[in-house]
Parts: sequence; C-alpha cells; structure tokens
Amino acid sequence: MVAILEHMTALSDPIRCRMLLLLEKHELTVSELCTIMQMPQSSVSRHLKTLSDDAWVTSRRDGTSRFYNMPVDDLDAGAKRLWPLIREQVAATSTAGQDDRRLRGILTRRRAKSQEFFATAATGWDRLRSDLFGDQFFLWALLGLIDPSIVVGDLGCGTGQLTEIVAPYVKRVIAVDGSPDMLEAARVRVGGASNVDIRKGELESLPIDAGELDAGMLSLVLHYSPAPPRALTEVARVLRPGGRLLVVDMLPHDRQEYQQQMGHVWLGFSETQITRFLNGAGFRDVRVRPLPADPEAKGPALFAAVAAKHL
Repeated sequence: MVAILEHMTALSDPIRCRMLLLLEKHELTVSELCTIMQMPQSSVSRHLKTLSDDAWVTSRRDGTSRFYNMPVDDLDAGAKRLWPLIREQVAATSTAGQDDRRLRGILTRRRAKSQEFFATAATGWDRLRSDLFGDQFFLWALLGLIDPSIVVGDLGCGTGQLTEIVAPYVKRVIAVDGSPDMLEAARVRVGGASNVDIRKGELESLPIDAGELDAGMLSLVLHYSPAPPRALTEVARVLRPGGRLLVVDMLPHDRQEYQQQMGHVWLGFSETQITRFLNGAGFRDVRVRPLPADPEAKGPALFAAVAAKHL
C-alpha cells in the first residue's frame, strides 16, 4: 500500500494519466503530445518532468528529436499494481477517445512522410543505400540465418576465405585442401579459431568420416577435379542424409589459357551438366542459379548450385 501511495501524487492529475495512456502505446515527441492533447509545449514538458521524476516515463534522443515512452515492464511493484486501475478509469473517458483519434492521425502522418520519401527515392534507392551502407552488408546479415548447430565442410578451402566467414555462425568448420601452402595460409587467416579443423586431403578422398557434415561448400574448386562425378560422390559420402551442398563455379567459357596458367581441368559447367553430376552422385532437389555479375570482375560468369543428399 505504501508503494502505491508514493505514486499517487504523480497520477493525481488527469492530464498526466491521459499522457501515460498514450505513451503506453507509442513513443511520442513533445510536439506530437502537444498536438494530440491540444496543450502548449510548456504544459506538456512540465507534466513529462513530473512523470519522469517518478519513473513513469523514460526518453531517448534520436537525432534532433527526443521520444518519450512509458516503460511498462520496468515499473516498480507499486506502479504495476496502480496503473491498471488508473488505465481502466481513464480509457473510458470521452477525452481519452479524442486523444486516441488524434494519435492515429499523428501515426498516419508519420507513415505518409516515409511513403513520400520512398515515392521520390524509389528510382535511386539502390544507389542511395549503397552510398550509405555499401553493397554487401545484407550478405553478412544473412549469415545469421545459418543454423548454429551444424558442422560445415569447406571442401577445397584454399586460403580459408569461406571458412573465416562462416565459422562464427556454425558449430564447427572442417576445412580441407590438397595444398600445404594453401592450408598454411588458411591457418593464418582463421587465427586459431577453436571451431575450425583444418585437414589435408583431396576432393576424391576426403579425410572426413561418413555422415560427419551437415553441409558442404565447393567454391571455385570443382573445375580443378579430373573427375567431378567421383568428387561429388565422395562429398555425398561425408554428408548426413538430407545434408545440403553448395557448389559455386564458372559457367561454360572459352578461356583456354586458364588450363595452362592456372591448371583448370574444366572450362566451366552448364546447368544441365552440373545437375546431371549432382543427381548421379546421390543428390536431389538440385537448383542452379546464375550469380549477378560484378562489373569490376574480369573472369567468366558464375553460378550457384544447391542440392540435398538423398535421405
């Protein structure tokens, strides 16, 4: 009872009770409260100070504006018992109903302001967003959708670029490559991450137990394999039933110099070809999509193929 009585002074004015009814629902600025309650700024500010001093409202600054709200979950025990009684009485008044209608008008104007911006910015939105945030932030954000309990294989990991990117979001990464120099570069890149296991091995004979992986990645590595069907069959072996595989590689091209300069065995793969290889290796639900071309890139176009191991 004492705790409740301590709050009675702050709520003894019906105006402050109306104000709390609004701030319980939405964050509002002083000017918005003035419009809704049809009161001068000095009066609204005075009532907000009284409520703030008694911890009924909190505020935050956003640019040049300050937003006020009622922190319902953080009220003390006395306030939590008192407020439902006050709310029931105030909400039933005609004045509160008028406040609520004006509140809806304020929120409508907020949405209209946003819609006005997007109506004028739509044609240049992608450029504007790239100028502000870059053009890859959403790709990093999407990594948060990965199941954190899975074990991923970075097969043909090279210097460990994908391993470094994926490791913070999964239980464990097993990174495999046949080149000792590449593996050493991968160790330096991941910096001794505790959930990264780096192993030497070839695609056609992976140093991984059957069914050890939940997901596998083959990024720009399959074109080095002398026998892609055999490599994909081996990948299927180390995936659990239902496990998923991502293959990123080149679409067909005519740059034969890659075979002499970089040891490429295959000059890319067509959608039909990679689908046939995956189906033959025991994968289902194969989906192949061309990747958007980077205007700064000088190499052939790429594709991403995803598939699941048969159950």
